Amino acid sequence: MIEFVLDGRSKVNTYVQLVQQVRQALRVGLLVPGDQLPKVRDVAQSLAINPNTVLKAYRELEIEGLVEGRPGVGTFVKATLAGASLPNQAELREDLVAWLRRAQAAGLTTDDITALVDTTMRATLAAEPV
Repeated sequence: MIEFVLDGRSKVNTYVQLVQQVRQALRVGLLVPGDQLPKVRDVAQSLAINPNTVLKAYRELEIEGLVEGRPGVGTFVKATLAGASLPNQAELREDLVAWLRRAQAAGLTTDDITALVDTTMRATLAAEPV
């Protein structure tokens, strides 16, 4: 089951952060069709947010066709965003974890790592022909 985390420093709306986290979990196979999302009340309590914020995120995901609400039961994953590359992600994830540990050992903060990854991705993707 997914465990939501909010970035209080982010300028992204809380409900959008929840939607993005579900999409990411679907993309990397952490959530698959049939999985149940945490109950609205539980998410609201654990994150100290209004239940309507969680409902808004779940409704957005439902509109996108990714989840479905079942009255009295909960919200369940209906579709996946994982692509054909999913089987390759485990090895790449291991490489990434090792790299992140090296970056941390080298003294980089989370913000430093994020900046390095973001700028490198932009530079690399911009250089590649479309």
